[in-house]
Amino acid sequence: MPALSNATLTRLDPRIAVPRYDRQALTPGIVHIGVGGFHRAHQAMYLDELMNRGEALDWGIVGVGVMPGDRRMQEALAAQDHLYTLVVKHPNGEREPRVIGAMLDYLFAPDDPEAAIERMADPAIRIVSLTVTEGGYNFHPVSGEFDLGNPDVRHDLDHPQVPRSTFGLVVEALARRRERGLAPFTIMSCDNIQGNGEVARRMFTAFARARDPALGQWLETEVAFPNAMVDRITPVSQPADIEELAREFGVEDAWPVVCEPFTQWVLEDHFVSGRPSFEQVGVQVVEDVEPYELMKLRLLNASHQALCYFGYLAGYRYAHEACRDPLLVDFLLGYMRHEGSPTLAPVPGVDLEQYRLTLIERFANPEIKDTLARLCAESSDRIPKWLVPVIREQLATGGEIHRSAAVVASWARYAEGIDEQGQPIAVVDRLKDELMALAAANRTQPTAFIENRELFGDLAEHERFREAYLAALESLHERGARATLETLVGEQAQGAE
Repeated sequence: MPALSNATLTRLDPRIAVPRYDRQALTPGIVHIGVGGFHRAHQAMYLDELMNRGEALDWGIVGVGVMPGDRRMQEALAAQDHLYTLVVKHPNGEREPRVIGAMLDYLFAPDDPEAAIERMADPAIRIVSLTVTEGGYNFHPVSGEFDLGNPDVRHDLDHPQVPRSTFGLVVEALARRRERGLAPFTIMSCDNIQGNGEVARRMFTAFARARDPALGQWLETEVAFPNAMVDRITPVSQPADIEELAREFGVEDAWPVVCEPFTQWVLEDHFVSGRPSFEQVGVQVVEDVEPYELMKLRLLNASHQALCYFGYLAGYRYAHEACRDPLLVDFLLGYMRHEGSPTLAPVPGVDLEQYRLTLIERFANPEIKDTLARLCAESSDRIPKWLVPVIREQLATGGEIHRSAAVVASWARYAEGIDEQGQPIAVVDRLKDELMALAAANRTQPTAFIENRELFGDLAEHERFREAYLAALESLHERGARATLETLVGEQAQGAE
């Protein structure tokens, strides 16, 4: 069985699409920090599409890993010439594998920060892109201010030539370009946070100003930070995915990536040193991303939160299992139609009802096997950004909020760490200890969880929200997840009569 590499591309099963371009002709134009499954199923895939058309051959990707766990990805990809297999999993069981060749190199910054800095300082690099997750932008969840007390940030401000953080690496590269009279690169966030380009601009500028006010001013004036909305469900690759690829298609790939058929990228056309012609391969290049990103954050992402805790507490472990339950589907559609959608401005070219129904179809894809545990992880970075704004807007306009309040209650119940069968729940969150301590008081101090101002601000002081939250939490404790959902769905059915 051939191991994936440049040398074996011509020997692969003909059902596996391979790059139609000469990889030796590629030159780097993008450094991407945070090479994970999503980047490889999304941005790198779009570039590979362009390259297959004979375009963007000077926009090859150089990956950079910053976190200790990135070493394993760097080693796996280096061993196979930075090739990997992207497997699209269709709902009918069909597999559509293709080899992506857009990545040319992968640098592990902790081993050699100088190499990563100099790669970004190279004038050939015109975009530095990011998928570093919501927590990677180092801002306070309520105030939104950059955390100058972060130990890695403090280290990088004191030792700018040997940085540890993404901020230190990128800003040092920009400082060198400025000193050398070179144009800056564009910093392109591909993370799933509202106003991701604006967030990146504020965070990188704050770091640069703390290091050198003049550098911070130059960065704010000269560097572009386009906003983007990105979307493709990309579960964590499992050993079974490696085994299936070997068994069904006869190729050995140390780290393939799997994804759903759907993909979307809406990108603000704001770049300082050029960009690939992404619009040729289906990227929506627009002047204003906000309507699209709010649609995605408040419908898709918030619905994942509405699904995952109730689904897990009801005994499901996968998103597709939960979305075969008509009760959960009715609850999700009720949230989307009556709470999420009313907070949205018109979205050019989008039929919102069709979008809502498509989301249910996507969640129900049995081949993706997206775990509810994954969707439940890092909720302290998600709920405040995706669901709390919906609650606030609905409170301000007198709109419905009882489903959203119930989602928050289901999170609080999940954070107790024990499911309805008495089995332990592995809570995964940067604030795990704090959240579980608050959730432990759910029965004796039922508002303790929502009184956490870092996550909820003053929501606990809003009587309508507090009452809806307390009713849902009490029902979850006394009657369980399914009975609580039945009540919520019954209430929405009565309201529609």
